[in-house]
Parts: sequence; C-alpha cells; structure tokens
Amino acid sequence: MIKNFDFNVIADSLPFLWKGLQVSFYLTFLALIGGILFGTLLALMRISNFKSLQYFSMTYVNFLRSMPLILVIFWFFFLIPLIIGKPIGGFYSAVIAFTMFEAAYYSEIIRAGLLSVSSNQIAAARATGLTYSQSMIYIILPQAFRNMIPILLTQAVILFQDTSLVYVVSLRDFMTASSIVAQSQSRLVEMYLFAALIYFLICFTFSFMIKRIQNRKVVQ
Repeated sequence: MIKNFDFNVIADSLPFLWKGLQVSFYLTFLALIGGILFGTLLALMRISNFKSLQYFSMTYVNFLRSMPLILVIFWFFFLIPLIIGKPIGGFYSAVIAFTMFEAAYYSEIIRAGLLSVSSNQIAAARATGLTYSQSMIYIILPQAFRNMIPILLTQAVILFQDTSLVYVVSLRDFMTASSIVAQSQSRLVEMYLFAALIYFLICFTFSFMIKRIQNRKVVQ
C-alpha cells in the first residue's frame, strides 16, 4: 500500500501549504493577544465590587462558553457586515470571532490567577499610597500572569488547533490548503497524513515547552 503513495505532491505544494500555515499562525497570534487583553478586562470586571460589571462578565462568559466555536464564527461572519453595512472578509471576521470566544476562556484563567495572589498584597500596595488600579497593574497582574503562563500557553495550543474551523468562512488556513491540494490532486491519504503530522509536531513542541516551564516553576 505504501508503494502507491505519492509524496511528491507534498513537495510540489509546499509553497501553497506554507501560505496556509502562515494564516493559521497569524490568526492564532492575533486571537491570542486580543483574547488575553479582553479576557483580562472581563476578569477584572468579574472580581470588581460593581454588581452590574460582575453580572455582565458572568453572563458573557457563560453564554460564549456554552456555544460551539463554529457557530460563533458564523455569527460574526454574517452579523458584522449587517451592523457596519459592508463585508470585512473572512480573515477579520475570524479574528474577531476567535478573540471574543477565547476571551471567555482566558477570563476564567486570569480570574483564577488573580484570586491566587494574596489579598494582603493589595492591602500592602494601598498602604504605600497606590490606588486600586495601580495596585492591579503594577503588583497583582504581574504576579498573576507569572503563575498563569503555562495555562495560557496551553490554551494557545488549543486555539491553534481550533483555527482549522475557519474553512466555514472560506479562509485558506493550513488545513483548508491541505484539503484543497488533497481534493485537486486526488491524494487524500498523503495530504491528510502530512497535515496531521504538522499539527502533531507543532502542538507537541509547544506542549514540551510548556512542560519545561512548569518544571522550572516547580524547581523555583
């Protein structure tokens, strides 16, 4: 059976596949940054003393986490053009969808990280004359993010895997590019094996790095 495999189709398609992989990386990076920023805001709202902010954050997180990601992508792909009156393209709608969706998960991670920092830290910071906002920015958040780095990176690996769903908005990521080559060249087995290998190598490498970071933190 292996003799019937034609792996030359992979070599011939590498430039095309590389462009798709770049889209996957770029989408992951933008959604990661946006998700962490918005997730941090949601986490701060959740632990604030204002009930309205707490309810908004809790409702948003619970609602988004109960929805399938593919449905959220569809929503933003069709909803945003209706709101602004013009299409924004599959890439930007996917970035917004992933950012909003991932923020719901990052907010819970960041909230747990914030709560892991002793409340005495805030009291000590306030005693030195810092405001609540300054205490959060300069004292609490840096400590919380150091504790959260492994979990945040783990969620980033999951995010990279989820980017394969952007085929629903006709965005040509790595998985979509692999499918195009597989269908056009009638080499489904070779291309999907290659795609699976690439995903495995990337995710395994990042998982190994995360494990090293966790072990280093335990030693410290």
